[in-house]
Formats: sequence, C-alpha cells, structure tokens
Amino acid sequence: MKVIVDTSIWSLALGRGKQSAFPSVQELRNLIQDHRVQMIGPIRQEILSGIRSESQFKKLQKHLESFPDLPILTEDYVTAATFFNLCRSKGVQGSNTDFLICSVAIRNRFSIYSTDKDFELFSRHLPILLHRPKEFRQLHED
Repeated sequence: MKVIVDTSIWSLALGRGKQSAFPSVQELRNLIQDHRVQMIGPIRQEILSGIRSESQFKKLQKHLESFPDLPILTEDYVTAATFFNLCRSKGVQGSNTDFLICSVAIRNRFSIYSTDKDFELFSRHLPILLHRPKEFRQLHED
C-alpha cells in the first residue's frame, strides 16, 4: 500500500543529530526504498517552510523532486471540510492540512504515516488507515 508521509516524519528524518536512529526515520527509508512514499503539495510546503538558508532550501527542494505531488481535487477539499466539521462536532480539533491529508488518503486508498497524535484521534471518527512500522505491528501482534 502507498503511504502519505506527514510532515512530522519528514521533520524527524531531515533534522540534525541522532534522529536518523529513530525507528520512524528508518521506516521512512524503507518506504522510500519500496517506492511507497506519496507526497502532496501542502506537505511539501510545510517541509520547505522555515528553511533559512537559500542553499539548504534549494538542496532540499531538489531532493523532494523525487516525490511528485499527488493531484488534489476539488472533492478532496470538500471532503476535508466535511471531516473538519465532523471531528469538531465530536470535540476533536485538527488543521485544514491534516484533514486534507485524510481526504486524499481515503480517496486514493493510501495509509497515513505520522507521529502526530491527532491522526489517532481522527481515526476514531474517519475511515483512515494509519501506517505502522513493522516493529510496531510485531510488538502489538504478540
């Protein structure tokens, strides 16, 4: 199954220091190797936002070109708004981008990979599939 990788995972992978040792970063590497990573424009924008150095920005922009943007349709925005309203009526808050991720993922039958706990809350009310790293699945299957 293809996977929309949320900004939270990309941020861990692109950060400096010991982040590369995190299981979520290794899982991202595995997904990239398996050609399962999917990108949407709003996630690309979030990843690139806040890069202070123009040279770092251009380098990251170039690396991200390996992941073309999935088309976002008008129906995705309408569905995202519906999801926003439904979750809000249940006392669950989220960003417009998060609900757009949910909408695009459902339409394309993709899972979502994120460290953002909001997606756990959304999954109680929306028919989204959350990607779990292999180690997580094995731990919870035993």
